Amino acid sequence: MTAPNNTTTAEKIRLFRRFFDGLLNVYGTYDPVTGRVHQVKQMVTDQVVLRHLQGRQPYGAYLLVQDRTRAVVVDFDTPDLMPPLDFVTAARGYGLPAYIERSKSKGYHVWMFLDESGIPAWKARCVVRHILQEIDQLDVEIFPKQDALNTNLGYGNFINLPLWGLGVRHGRTVFLRPDDPSRAHPNQWEFLARAERVPDSLLDDIIEVNEIRQPPNPPSVGAPSAIGRSGRTQGLLPCARRMLAEGVSVQQRVACFRLAVHLKLTGLPQDLALAALQAWAGKNHPPDGKRIITAEEITAQVAGAYRRDYRSVGCEDPAVRRFCDPACPLKTSTSGHPQSVQTLDEQSSQKSAVSDDVRTAAAVTGPRR
Repeated sequence: MTAPNNTTTAEKIRLFRRFFDGLLNVYGTYDPVTGRVHQVKQMVTDQVVLRHLQGRQPYGAYLLVQDRTRAVVVDFDTPDLMPPLDFVTAARGYGLPAYIERSKSKGYHVWMFLDESGIPAWKARCVVRHILQEIDQLDVEIFPKQDALNTNLGYGNFINLPLWGLGVRHGRTVFLRPDDPSRAHPNQWEFLARAERVPDSLLDDIIEVNEIRQPPNPPSVGAPSAIGRSGRTQGLLPCARRMLAEGVSVQQRVACFRLAVHLKLTGLPQDLALAALQAWAGKNHPPDGKRIITAEEITAQVAGAYRRDYRSVGCEDPAVRRFCDPACPLKTSTSGHPQSVQTLDEQSSQKSAVSDDVRTAAAVTGPRR
């Protein structure tokens, strides 16, 4: 995949969100003048990303979603470039791609992008600590700072993201050239498009071969599971992330219902799920002049999804199946059978809810096209 100079704004936002992702219902920011940091308990939308890229409001991501993360960052709070270079060199010795970003102030961030389906945070943190120990830099911060979220922790800690518009203009918050780390990469979007990810299996191999000490009770062990004991998913699944990022062309109402169930299973409140799906509708691209799903229809589908205790995320549904990712943690269980299968009662209940809500929406907006 390449990102030429004529990449559109929408394409840049989609690319940015592929690599810099975390909790969707909260983000961090700061005042560029005073430096005051604060938390924003609102949905992370494309507009949030756009304001960040334009330099209007910085965006910081909470990388940890339950016990999984799609990136790990090492924060070198020093103007000396040698420590991050030493880390990158040591990481490459293990086959791990790592990328240096000049941070917004005096230091550097080193990013490792992980599998898009997410990786247990404890694995990434263990390997990073092992590398830091090798280069004698154990006092460096690692993001995410925890192995898992819990009811006391809340959201964890956010990390300020790269490509903050005002910083870029001053040569900050940009990724450096691997062949000449004293200079920024000339095309940041081309860099991102070519960035490599770290598979879960490689971290497993590094931990085993090097006998890296693991936490006494790692929060995620054995076969990957996207649905925890509480019934909540460990972050959005790849299909939901694609649907939200790209929009859909057909079966908009079914897709809306399924996305609402996904968002509910992550623990997102109903009002925030509604806001997210109102923004999502603008990305839909129905063919043959058909209209985009209306706000009233979205409200009805979200209400239906939150009204009952649905556990299936819709793997068996054609509206979701076209967005399926082979690497999804729900793809198969250890026995090789799908993990997201509804009971007959759930299927009947869901069909009834969708039908009732579509009828309600139709009464408000008129017949569907």
